[in-house]
Amino acid sequence: MPPIPEAIRDQFTLLRARRVETQTSVMYVMLLLTTPTAAWAGSADLNWAIRYGMPALLAVLCVLGLAENAISRRRPLGLRRAQLMVDKTASVSGWVGVMCRIWAVINWFASPPEAHAAFAMIIAMGSLATAYCLSAIRFAAILNLVIGVVPISVLMLLSGRPAEVAAATSLVLATLILVRFILQGHALLVEMLQLQHQTRDLAHTDPLTGLANRRALDERIAYLLAKGEGALPFTLVLLDLDGFKPVNDRYGHAFGDRLLCGVADRLREVVGDDGLVVRQGGDEFAVLIPPGSRLIDTALAKRLLIALVRPHTIEEVPVFVGASVGEARWPADGRDAEALFDFADRMLYQAKAETRSERGFYPPPEAASARRG
Repeated sequence: MPPIPEAIRDQFTLLRARRVETQTSVMYVMLLLTTPTAAWAGSADLNWAIRYGMPALLAVLCVLGLAENAISRRRPLGLRRAQLMVDKTASVSGWVGVMCRIWAVINWFASPPEAHAAFAMIIAMGSLATAYCLSAIRFAAILNLVIGVVPISVLMLLSGRPAEVAAATSLVLATLILVRFILQGHALLVEMLQLQHQTRDLAHTDPLTGLANRRALDERIAYLLAKGEGALPFTLVLLDLDGFKPVNDRYGHAFGDRLLCGVADRLREVVGDDGLVVRQGGDEFAVLIPPGSRLIDTALAKRLLIALVRPHTIEEVPVFVGASVGEARWPADGRDAEALFDFADRMLYQAKAETRSERGFYPPPEAASARRG
């Protein structure tokens, strides 16, 4: 049983807990309905505490389980509660399975041979149904099958009676088929979550450079702003390449794409795991430095520009590109995402104006708002 991949472990736990919430209610109802007939079929030679006490205890546990499930569904399902729910269900189902199997084995030995089939049927159907309801918890489902099927199957196989041997063989085969179903269902669930994870990654990733895209940047900023006034400051840096268009026009788009990938690699080297590097589109990049990052109080803009000073060698051609940078700090430079982008845009265009002033180029004042749109 391979471990769950780290990337989907939290989603897997939450999905499994939601299935457990739904399916265990079916399991409790099924077990509750079988308790009266099980007590009625118990051996008359047994003490009443064993014959009726264990089924009654099982009925009480089922009622409590149904009540707990009804209360649980009204509460939000967080990761910690989901894991506790899964662990608790696995543990409780295991102990309930042990109790039921002990009751069945005691009745087996206390009853005449012609009554053995009844107890085998009660335990077999109970185990198979319970395992199916717990299929979202692979370990618990297989454990219940082992606890339920193995003891009664061994007794039937060792009885020497052809009918019981044949029934035990069929029961074992049915159990193996159900185990295969549980394992396949588990594998399909993991595969589905991995596919969803990959799809989300693609939706938030720039296909050329492998950086995060504008959607990922907007969502991360929205997440930081959702923390409210008590959130710590964070920094947004916008970066436009200077001189990229002439290179792209002269050498072609494939050459320009390789240059963009080289720029992306250098930005990643500077930021590392201490921030989010984003390609917004074309030759526009952004860097988000979250609260608590080691880069939050550094001269990040200067470090980014220094990283781009060295020439890029593409197809043995040295290429020089610079950049203009605009930086904004939340909340000092903007209380919301739009204000933050607008401030960074103004700083960026101011930097562009300063670098191009010798050629008499000044971008129009409305350029910043046009970029934001």
